[in-house]
Amino acid sequence: MMNLPGCSRHSKATTKRLQSLLRNIKRTYDQSRSFATWLLSIGAHYCIDRLRRRKLSVFSVDEENDDGTSFEIADASSPDPEAESVKREDRDRLHILLKDLDDTDRAAVIMRYWYDYSEIEIAESLKLTVSAVKSRLHRARRALAGMWQEDEPRSPRARAERRVYESPAF
Repeated sequence: MMNLPGCSRHSKATTKRLQSLLRNIKRTYDQSRSFATWLLSIGAHYCIDRLRRRKLSVFSVDEENDDGTSFEIADASSPDPEAESVKREDRDRLHILLKDLDDTDRAAVIMRYWYDYSEIEIAESLKLTVSAVKSRLHRARRALAGMWQEDEPRSPRARAERRVYESPAF
């Protein structure tokens, strides 16, 4: 049988399991199989079950260690520093690219995507038709995407282009 931590627990587990086996031997033992193998496998499975049921040690995250430090668990709702840094870099890069747009296109993009103005409100503010606003937004998005892709190789986060024979995970 597997050794359980603590001699008394091991003895109790063995005794308890043997008593249970003797009570139910007719129902559980198949005489066409080896008795020793059957007995050892039942004992091993019983010990594994007991180990699974053992309670994990509990400790307080508020208590301080001997050196005066305390254990801290990051709040799941707190922002990831790396993701926040990437967002900030992307936002700064987008602000730089927006400066290269025509004034009217830049205004339309900012009103639409920063201030959530409707196309009708943008048209009224810029004294354009709704279809002109749609066209300007489309043109501005295409221009920004092109500038973003052109600027990508100079970006510090730029990745090497994937070779055809490589996995997409790399």
